[in-house]
Amino acid sequence: MHWDNGWHDGPGGWGWLLMALMMVAFWGGVVWIITTVVRHGRTFTGPVPTAPVVSPAVTGPEDILHERFARGEIDTEEYHHRLDAMRAKR
Repeated sequence: MHWDNGWHDGPGGWGWLLMALMMVAFWGGVVWIITTVVRHGRTFTGPVPTAPVVSPAVTGPEDILHERFARGEIDTEEYHHRLDAMRAKR
């Protein structure tokens, strides 16, 4: 039994050209998607956590206390209380 697909002799020259172009377009799209994911992979995972910035001039506990106060991690009362406690131990 023969099934007639309407082409009788196969897809012909234009059919082969169309199939070749579609295959190139498909694989080009796959390569483009992979390239985009690799290049911009960091944006899909979210922001990168950063370490706190510490001044290179920090040398002792008072300097660390000054840095914390300057960053707003502690208030004035706690700053003076800790500073007095450090100076009393000397």
